[in-house]
Amino acid sequence: MYKATLFCLFICLSSLLGCATQEKQDEPKRPPFWPSLPDLPRFEYEFTLRNDLSIADRKKFNSFRAAVTGELLRPKIKLIKPLDVAAYQGRIIVSDSVMRIVYLFDVPRRLTVTFGQRGKGKLQKPLGVAIDGELNYYISDAGKRSVAVYDSGGHYQRHIGGPDDLLKPTDVAVSRDGSRIYVVDAGGVDNKQHRIVAYDAEGKKLFTIGERGTAAGKFNLPTHAAVAPDGTLFVLDTGNFRVQAFDPDGNYLRSWGGVGSGFGLFARPRGIAVDNDGNIYVTDANFANLQIFNSRGQLLMALGHGGVKDEPGVYSLIAGVAVDETGRIYLVDQRFRKIEVIKRLSRKEGEAIMREFGVQPPP
Repeated sequence: MYKATLFCLFICLSSLLGCATQEKQDEPKRPPFWPSLPDLPRFEYEFTLRNDLSIADRKKFNSFRAAVTGELLRPKIKLIKPLDVAAYQGRIIVSDSVMRIVYLFDVPRRLTVTFGQRGKGKLQKPLGVAIDGELNYYISDAGKRSVAVYDSGGHYQRHIGGPDDLLKPTDVAVSRDGSRIYVVDAGGVDNKQHRIVAYDAEGKKLFTIGERGTAAGKFNLPTHAAVAPDGTLFVLDTGNFRVQAFDPDGNYLRSWGGVGSGFGLFARPRGIAVDNDGNIYVTDANFANLQIFNSRGQLLMALGHGGVKDEPGVYSLIAGVAVDETGRIYLVDQRFRKIEVIKRLSRKEGEAIMREFGVQPPP
């Protein structure tokens, strides 16, 4: 009788423990990788950010207490409609224009918080985000027509720009040392103020780049920008379906792209990022993928595809993109409410995947 009672108690506890974690976990049997075989894989899905549990230390959760009290492991902070992302040294910030907040995933401390909700730093319509080398956060606020700056803890510091300078700031790009801040001013359909406004580290306006048009150096509804390690500025000229490159002083260098469904073309580009090697990453919501170009605009590869089932490497409404100093890619999907993290593979890791599938690595 005593043994039977213990057995029943064990079964009940096991059942409760099985229900203790309610959130979906992203643990694919075989993480997708890119490019597909027989090419050497260079990127592989790593994990997905959805809420604070995505990076939390689960060992701190008391499983026995959960079994006894019925307490569930539920997230306290969830992505609602993520838009843009930036990442550096384990800190990941994500804007949400609907909730009017910014999420901060502090991976080293396994901590998730939100900021931009109160005081002088309260955001009205946060869109683009950026991080400098000192872990300061820059948020373009289309509501206040300025850029809000916060420290590494999410505490408000100051604003850059304002209604006198900016009409519709959709994104901000910052050099790693923070000495050059570029704000994408998308203007509107009824004016010519489609341009980039450059500021120095103190927020002093330096110069502007472009106006509305189709010629080289002009823009039609620019939406996003990114700064390469060498200072080159890459602008996603969305309405002209192209990427344009400028030197640190705003001089036009080159462009590529065009409207279409072929490789290297764009249909609905929504985000841009640059890595330490100067490669350019552009998301496209119509293609539901990410295209990777070298600094000259030559297409290197594409990853991801569209679908209705939320799985790694599958996107429904892809948006912002970021690449950190380790080469990890961070992809925003608004409909699936997730940030997918894709790691860059070493040659040795790529060859191991090839052998796993019985493919001989190249010499």
